Amino acid sequence: MDLSRAGVHGSLRLGRNNRTMSDENTRAPGADDDQRERRSAEHLPPEGVDEATVAAVGKLTEALEMVDQARGLLYSFHRLTGAADLALGEASDALRDAGHDELADRLDSELVGRNVIEGRWTFQIVEDYDDTYWEPFRAAERDVREQLVAGRRHLAEAAMKEDRRTHGARHHEARPVDEI
Repeated sequence: MDLSRAGVHGSLRLGRNNRTMSDENTRAPGADDDQRERRSAEHLPPEGVDEATVAAVGKLTEALEMVDQARGLLYSFHRLTGAADLALGEASDALRDAGHDELADRLDSELVGRNVIEGRWTFQIVEDYDDTYWEPFRAAERDVREQLVAGRRHLAEAAMKEDRRTHGARHHEARPVDEI
């Protein structure tokens, strides 16, 4: 399957044309009949699904992966902001212990436990993101995959792997031994 024109996953390039290596020492033992050289059915497009559909579903999955990454950054924001608030509380306690009660009182009343945006702590932002955007996005991606490619995942990447790997070479097998 040549997805090189489809632009699957942006900067990743396709088109290495299933090269093989001539040095027999680099070939997997029994490579010609090795089941590891055959892609698993779960990573093959269903009968009748064209390259354009695989590429389009792959682009949707790529978008979901970006949303997942953004969600991870949002969780980092959540964790860092929470840790900062706890450290702020410790700083306030330290100021109080050092005899600076007025400054400690100011930090406690103005900053410790403060909302990061109007009416919300970071956990509420994360929950809103999950409920409003992330979960519907995941559901839509899964629905498209189920309708168009029998729910199979990463078909575009599997085609890219098939195209870019060195067939018959060790560490370039189509799948691991435990899947055979």
